[in-house]
Amino acid sequence: MAYKINDACISCGACEAECPVGAISAGDDRYVIDESSCIDCGACANVCPVDAPQPE
Repeated sequence: MAYKINDACISCGACEAECPVGAISAGDDRYVIDESSCIDCGACANVCPVDAPQPE
């Protein structure tokens, strides 16, 4: 199960810097996770100040 970033994202970039496989990138209005690259490690969720990354 991959993670997905919800509307709470404030585009701080903490998740992108923490992702060990580079599955997170900046989108138009928030960061997005490439579901095919996500290894479901939860590293992004652990550093997010607003709990935007959530398991899908």
